[in-house]
Amino acid sequence: MASTVKGPAIFLAQFAGDAKPFNSWDSICKWAGSLGYRGVQVPTWDARLFDLAKAASSKAYCDQIAGVARKHGVVITELSTHLQGQLVAVNPAYDEAFDAFAPPQVKGKPKARQAWAVEQLMLAAKASQNLGLAATVTFPGALAWPYVYPWPQRPEGLIDTAFEELAKRWKPILNAYDEAGVDVCYEIHPGEDVFDGATFEMFLAKLKNHPRCCINYDPSHFVLQQLDYLAFIGIYHERIKAFHVKDAEFNPDGRQGVYSGYQPWVDRAGRFRSLGDGQVDFAAIFSKMAQYGYDSWAVLEWECCLKHPEDGAREGAQFIADHIIRVTEKAFDDFAGGSVDKKQLKRFLGIR
Repeated sequence: MASTVKGPAIFLAQFAGDAKPFNSWDSICKWAGSLGYRGVQVPTWDARLFDLAKAASSKAYCDQIAGVARKHGVVITELSTHLQGQLVAVNPAYDEAFDAFAPPQVKGKPKARQAWAVEQLMLAAKASQNLGLAATVTFPGALAWPYVYPWPQRPEGLIDTAFEELAKRWKPILNAYDEAGVDVCYEIHPGEDVFDGATFEMFLAKLKNHPRCCINYDPSHFVLQQLDYLAFIGIYHERIKAFHVKDAEFNPDGRQGVYSGYQPWVDRAGRFRSLGDGQVDFAAIFSKMAQYGYDSWAVLEWECCLKHPEDGAREGAQFIADHIIRVTEKAFDDFAGGSVDKKQLKRFLGIR
C-alpha cells in the first residue's frame, strides 16, 4: 500500500558540538526546527544531547526530552548506535583505530569493549521502547572486512565463519529489540561486513531471516561502490525501515577509480556531497519509496567534503521537503470506471 514519507528530518551526529546552538538538546532542537525539520535522529553516544542509560531506565526522562523536541516542532525519529554497533565485531587489525569509539575503561581490552557495546545496544532497545520508536539505526561491525579483496586467496570457509560469528553476536541483541517492538536498521556501508545486498543476504540467512534485521538505506554508499541503488530498493524494500538522505558523486579518471588511491576525501573519485550537489537521483528514489509504501522518515545525513555543514543543513531541509511525494488515495483514471457487471465481463472475454 502506498504511503507518504515523513520528513524532513536530520541526523544530529555531524552537528553536535561545544558551541551554541549545538551543545544542548534544547538548543539543537530549536535550531533544527527553525530550519524546517520535523524530526531529529539522535546519536546516543553524545552526552551533550542525550543520556542513554537514563533513557533506558526512565520513561519520565524520555517524556521530558520528547517534550523539549515537540516544543520546537520536531520529534525523535530514531536513536543511532552506529559507534556502539561497530564495536560488536572488530577484526584485530582495527582494534586500536576503533578504540576511539570506546570509553577509557575498555580501551585496549577487546572483550570488555565488545561487552560494553552490547550493553549499550541493549540500553538503546529499552530507550527506544520508552520513546515509542519503531526503529533504530546502527552498524553491524566487521570481522571479514580486511579480506574484502580476494588477494591473497582467502582460506576456504573464512567468510562463512565470519558471518556465523557476526550473527551469533547479534542474535540476542535482535531478540531484545524484538521484545521491545523495534526494528534494527543496519546501514549498508563499506567497512562493515554487511556492505551491499549480497552480504546483507548472507547475514540475514545466518540469522534465519530474523524479523528485526532491517536496513537503513543510504544511496551515497552505493554510488561509491557503483551499485544500482534504485534496483536495491526494488529487491529489499520489505526490509528498508530507515532512510539516510545523503548525496555523493563518482568521477573516475585515468588515475583512480572505486578505491580512490588513498587520497583525502576532497581528492577522491568517490566523494560525499551535500544534497543536490552530487549525482544521486533522489526524484527516482522518493518515487520508489512511495511506490513500495515506505512510511518512515527521510533523514538528512550531512557529510559533504566541500560545503559548510550549516549551509548543507539549511538547504537540505527544503531539498527533502521538495522531494517528498504526497501519495494519492485515488487512481487517476477512476473517473472512467464503473460498477462490476459479471455478465459484461464474460461478453468482453467471449465466455458463454
